[in-house]
Amino acid sequence: MFDRLVGLIGKDNLDKISKVNIALIGVGGVGGFTLEALARSGIKNITIFDGDVIAESNLNRQIIALNENIGKSKVEVAIKRMKNINPSINITGFNAYINEENVNDLQDFDYVIDACDDLTAKVALIKYCVKNNIKIVCALGTGKRLNPEGISITKLSKTKNDALARSLRQRLRKENIKLDIPVVYHESIPLNNDKIISSSIFPPAVAGIYLAYYVINDIIKENS
Repeated sequence: MFDRLVGLIGKDNLDKISKVNIALIGVGGVGGFTLEALARSGIKNITIFDGDVIAESNLNRQIIALNENIGKSKVEVAIKRMKNINPSINITGFNAYINEENVNDLQDFDYVIDACDDLTAKVALIKYCVKNNIKIVCALGTGKRLNPEGISITKLSKTKNDALARSLRQRLRKENIKLDIPVVYHESIPLNNDKIISSSIFPPAVAGIYLAYYVINDIIKENS
């Protein structure tokens, strides 16, 4: 199934990609597309964490959301989908949110991909990964935006127009953690200030693809 990919990166790099162990936090609007891209790019060892169920309001943007799946665990639906894409994938899941208490369960991973929207969880994840020398990349805000052209991969210290990024920077400074964490974020100003976060498929999908690309590209560069 990876013949077309081998034409781009070579068999040796595909072998390296297949041996990497990844934890993905969140398989919703952003994380669902990240998972899809990882599985279709040769990643075989994935553990996913998400305590949510699929809701009707997810149908407009989340790749795993179908009418037949409403009310079902996102983790269970995501695992079934990935095994249908690649039956040999080694994917496990936990129907739970990551928090300060269970973050220590993230052992033996080469990469942690943070696709959750909880500030406290993000801080806990970054602290744990920095302490344990695990590579991490984080998604920031993609809601209240329609145009995906503002999505980019950068460092947390270089973000702007993102309230979540601002709060994350403040929290990490208090923890004396450097702000050189790689992130995927939208540089544009939100279209509104509504309390309910409006969303479309475009920015979350692109952000999710970028998260996966960051990891794949980092593996290839790291081992080339």
